[in-house]
Amino acid sequence: MRQRTLGKTGQAISEIGFGCGSVGGLMIRGEHADQVHAVERALELGITYFDTAASYGDGVSEQSLGRVLQELRPNVLVGTKLQIDADDIAQGEGRIRELFGQSLARLNREGVDLLYYHGRIRKAGSDDRRGLPSDVVNGPLLDAFKGFQREGRARFLGFTGLGDTEGVIEVIDSGGFDQFHCYYNAVNPSAGYAMPTTFAPQNMGQMMVRAAEQGMGVLAIRILAAGAASGAEGPHPLAGGRQGVLISGTDYDSDEQRAERIRPIAEELGITLAELSIRFALSRAELSCALVGVSSLYQVEFAAQAAEQGPLPDEIVLRIVQANDDER
Repeated sequence: MRQRTLGKTGQAISEIGFGCGSVGGLMIRGEHADQVHAVERALELGITYFDTAASYGDGVSEQSLGRVLQELRPNVLVGTKLQIDADDIAQGEGRIRELFGQSLARLNREGVDLLYYHGRIRKAGSDDRRGLPSDVVNGPLLDAFKGFQREGRARFLGFTGLGDTEGVIEVIDSGGFDQFHCYYNAVNPSAGYAMPTTFAPQNMGQMMVRAAEQGMGVLAIRILAAGAASGAEGPHPLAGGRQGVLISGTDYDSDEQRAERIRPIAEELGITLAELSIRFALSRAELSCALVGVSSLYQVEFAAQAAEQGPLPDEIVLRIVQANDDER
């Protein structure tokens, strides 16, 4: 497993990260023994980053990951996310400290390596007052996060780059964070590439490039589009199913249709659509880590094997990007 650098932090991180959310489902709905075996195999393969959140299974994911890591005691990076809403912010820094304390208790840890604000960011002037850029980069939220950093309980600070593209880019440009989660995959490459005005899904405005210019670490989420870009006939029994795609302008069925446009490229290369999707994500030099939602030990092995094959050739990447042009 190759290691990349988490932006200007200089921290090494495996280019594949172990996603503990509902899309994969193992750390929420799986058996403890299966969770242990999957994490053990991930460690053997060189995966060093494990990503969870307070909202995953209402805390079950944090609890499961905490139990497994307590049992195995590996030297790894752990990240979690706090879903902080406007009411939490209104209650001030004490409320945010309370939420973080609950996460640490579930994880059975004194601190985490990566801590994220987990919420949608709206553009300035939006009627939706939840997660305005000013709320994220000023006041209790970032004050509390900076406090956790000073106390040694959170090494690096980040946020989830979902919501309005303009709002997310405003937070990126603030310079207040070390890394962010970026929606990026082979059926919506707009976080990394300029797309035509006819592009139907939400245009992420090359935010990955913008963040890298700020020295931020970039962790890609939904690199298989919640399974729509995997080529699988159906979800794993533990997986979250045909979940929402987190962005506007598309849905699971539309993403599957877009994936069919690039399937011939995978067949031409003699690889699966899932491998094509993983290697496509890893082809961006700005990327620090690509998160894979894990349902089974096999999926951990598959993601690692795909990563081992390396990034795709530039001409193949360009063909995948062009396949998303709705005018073609």
